[in-house]
Amino acid sequence: MANLRNKRNKNAEGNFFVDNSCIDCGTCYWMAPQVFKEDDGMSLVYEQPKPNQEVRAMEALFSCPTNSIGYTGARVEMRKISKTFPIPVSENVFHNGYHSESSYGAASYFIQRDNGNVLVDSPRYSSVISKNIKDMGGVVLQYLTHRDDVADTDLYQKDFLSKRLMHKDDISKKTEHFEIILDGQEDYQIDDDLLVITVPGHTKGHTVLLYKEKYLFTGDHLAFQRHQKHLYAFKTACWYDWDIQIKSMEKLLNYNFSHVLPGHGAPYKANSSADMKLELEKCIEWMKS
Repeated sequence: MANLRNKRNKNAEGNFFVDNSCIDCGTCYWMAPQVFKEDDGMSLVYEQPKPNQEVRAMEALFSCPTNSIGYTGARVEMRKISKTFPIPVSENVFHNGYHSESSYGAASYFIQRDNGNVLVDSPRYSSVISKNIKDMGGVVLQYLTHRDDVADTDLYQKDFLSKRLMHKDDISKKTEHFEIILDGQEDYQIDDDLLVITVPGHTKGHTVLLYKEKYLFTGDHLAFQRHQKHLYAFKTACWYDWDIQIKSMEKLLNYNFSHVLPGHGAPYKANSSADMKLELEKCIEWMKS
């Protein structure tokens, strides 16, 4: 929990606040943009949530990787919200919350499937998340988009005895024990509804996961930028090759999806896969400019 004595002076008065330990990962202001925003390299509460916004603000509190969001209201409400993760995104896709500082606050996701549930990237370890996911059927596969968002994957693997999958070009000594290590640049079909697509650029071994030709889990390859109001890639955080990342982005024009679910940055939902391709073309044009 955030320290009230260290709260930022610019916070709006009220129950919610951000303290000076914030690393400005962006989690809170994509989850609850009506309440949080970036200011001078950290987040702050610029407006206290209205009654219908309090749950979302509380979900952002529990998702903060550094516990930099505080709440001075009733603890019973906090305990109630803490037990609701993973939280629904759409259909059988969930956001895990509980972001990890070791992945700089990256979001992770849970897919509930008849043929075996999938954990997409990793939240920080939480017994609450582990229990709730167990109650939802557990995990058979932990899919990792890239090396930066591994977080507490191994701890969840101990709980679920699941297989871990990542591309060879992002494997290190800490991850060489993973059960499934992909190689080459070909797509990898996990199941009829799950396709791994190689998209080098942000890192050499970055991949994305396409589920049901509808949901694209993009790690740090692609996200929505609220200020610029378009799909976006992180040029200042491209650790491998920007030109190669542009080519990887162009590759995605060959696939159908209407949801972008990123690690960093805001999610985006288009009305159709055709509309998404138009937005993706705008992103590519911006990347080339």
